[in-house]
Amino acid sequence: MFPLQKLERYLAPGTDTAGFHIFEPELGALQRAEELFRPGPGHPIDYVSSAVRMEHAPPAALPEVCFIGRSNVGKSSLIRALFSLAPEVEVRVSKTPGHTKKMNFFKVGKYFTLVDMPGYGYRAPQDFVEMVEAYLQERRILKRTFLLVDGVVGLQKTDHIAVEMLEEFGIPYVMVLTKIDRAPRGLLLKNVLGIQEFVKEKTQGCFPQLFLVSSVEFSGVHLLRCFVAHVTGNLPAVETS
Repeated sequence: MFPLQKLERYLAPGTDTAGFHIFEPELGALQRAEELFRPGPGHPIDYVSSAVRMEHAPPAALPEVCFIGRSNVGKSSLIRALFSLAPEVEVRVSKTPGHTKKMNFFKVGKYFTLVDMPGYGYRAPQDFVEMVEAYLQERRILKRTFLLVDGVVGLQKTDHIAVEMLEEFGIPYVMVLTKIDRAPRGLLLKNVLGIQEFVKEKTQGCFPQLFLVSSVEFSGVHLLRCFVAHVTGNLPAVETS
């Protein structure tokens, strides 16, 4: 449930781990967040629509979070894991990188909307920049952008470009390391510490704690659900330092 804390035991004595403990919800908050991701009577969780331009996006009625990342970072797989309690919600996951060509909107009851953005880099849609930049700059209900980074290879050049874009626009964001089940522990620790140092020294709008996830083993998925619920204003009792 807390992959960062699991890694902490392997760090050298004296390593600064303050960034490992910023968002540590209690069990009750985690359980309340789980209920938001579980459909029920009066609480539907549905795919709403797709859009290639902002004028095609659904009305801006609920708080929103969006997920962006490189084309092969495992973004759609993570969103499917987040929605695993609602298996009727169709999140298409392709073996071919770059499958997501549109902004896909998923509504979670009356609480928030989750947006799956096209991947950047390899096989990105031709109008990616126009589509994504317009969304980030114009969508006033956007509460947090989740920037997905491959936990095996770490930050790449295209990720740095995405960070620069988010920083330039003043968009609050958080980094999520995917595929942690594929990374040897030493490599994962190296990438975590390197990215945390980068966030501390080079960013202004990035949440200082990384979120580590595996869509295969579901590691970190419960914590990420809770953070989504928190930043959309649905867990006001959860505090972050």
